[in-house]
Amino acid sequence: MKFRNILTAALALLMTASCNGQNKQENINPITQSNNQAMNKIVIFFSHAGDNYAVGNIEVGNTKIVADYITEITGANQFEIVTHKYDGMAYTPLINLAKEEANKGELPPYEGTVPDLSQYDTVFIGGPVWWGTYPQVMFTLFKDINLDGKTVIPFTTHEGSGLASCASDVKKAFPKAKITGEFSIYGHEVRTGKAKVEKWLRGL
Repeated sequence: MKFRNILTAALALLMTASCNGQNKQENINPITQSNNQAMNKIVIFFSHAGDNYAVGNIEVGNTKIVADYITEITGANQFEIVTHKYDGMAYTPLINLAKEEANKGELPPYEGTVPDLSQYDTVFIGGPVWWGTYPQVMFTLFKDINLDGKTVIPFTTHEGSGLASCASDVKKAFPKAKITGEFSIYGHEVRTGKAKVEKWLRGL
């Protein structure tokens, strides 16, 4: 009788451990689970190094730092939108140029070739806020890619504009994508803001 009781208790303990393991698996966040093959991720971003408002002259742009946090936490790949049009420009003339581009609807060219996005389920899109939206070079790329059916997560770095119209402009560019999880962070906070980025990602 005692042996039967011990055996019953052992079986119950195994079943409880199995259920707990299943519950833990169900609670895994697919965004932050870097080895989850069912949801491949990529960060597409533009980042401006050089003279930046509130942080001065920097070697690595604010948005690049956030993109690197995302990659470190989620395992996402990256594609950086690169143009040398703004290289070496001081902050004030840069912003004046950005305003002129936005008013005229200019689409500056970018360098390189966008990777095949068909292999990705989730696409983070990030950049600084220039005159109420993303830099115009990002809209050049938007015309070259198809994000239909994908989960698209916009994020921005800024010094008071928040998301501005970036998220709504992404929705206009990709009406057949699922736009969700928008995030913004002050540019002067990004170098010490990894915990804030991680909290956002775990909340998606």
